[in-house]
Amino acid sequence: MARKPAASIRKAERKLITFDNPKSPIAEQYRTIRTNIQFSFIDAPLRSLIVTSTRPGEGKSTTVANLAVVFAQQGKKTLLVDADLRKPTVHYTFRLNNYMGLTNVLTGSAPLLPTCQATEIDHLSVLTSGPIPPNPAELLSSKAMAQCLEQLYETFDLVVFDTPPVLAVTDAQILANQCDGTVLVIESGGTEIEAAVKAKELLEAANAKLLGVVLNKRKHRDGGYYYWLFTTTCT
Repeated sequence: MARKPAASIRKAERKLITFDNPKSPIAEQYRTIRTNIQFSFIDAPLRSLIVTSTRPGEGKSTTVANLAVVFAQQGKKTLLVDADLRKPTVHYTFRLNNYMGLTNVLTGSAPLLPTCQATEIDHLSVLTSGPIPPNPAELLSSKAMAQCLEQLYETFDLVVFDTPPVLAVTDAQILANQCDGTVLVIESGGTEIEAAVKAKELLEAANAKLLGVVLNKRKHRDGGYYYWLFTTTCT
């Protein structure tokens, strides 16, 4: 895998609170989500997980990045894949280059494992999106994607995917059908109930195993402090 980036990362801009401030209440909420997810896989190993939302701006990319961090902090060899091939952001979060990534692997122009980039976080690697393609859905539903996933299972304990919003395009449904579990992120006071219900229906129609919902940007009632994360019971 590629070497860690030499340039230092400006912590205040990347929203990796689980790494930058692991003792904070918000970081603890991410660990609670991790625990809830693991309770859903008592009898079978969790190998792959996708995180999606109903629409842009609900916080799914921040959520998936921090979830990947807490799984890695548990000692799991974790890979975060930016499968949002329309508006990728993972490379910004981890301050990595995005010259080569998932799209290069799926089109056969780059090898899989050497394209994964190590991070400064122990046990966590990232496969960025690569150049934005004209046909994201076709790439994600290709045989190359299925082969890529099988190869990743041989190297990593857990593969976590950041995907586009489920109501916007079909990409999340395509990957949800291939992965072990799906987490839906919604925004407190922002996501309409009808949109959340529709997203749930679309994921279930794709035979996704919906593990639960993350309610993001929820105001904590004690002292007006904002908890930017809250997890419901997995259902």
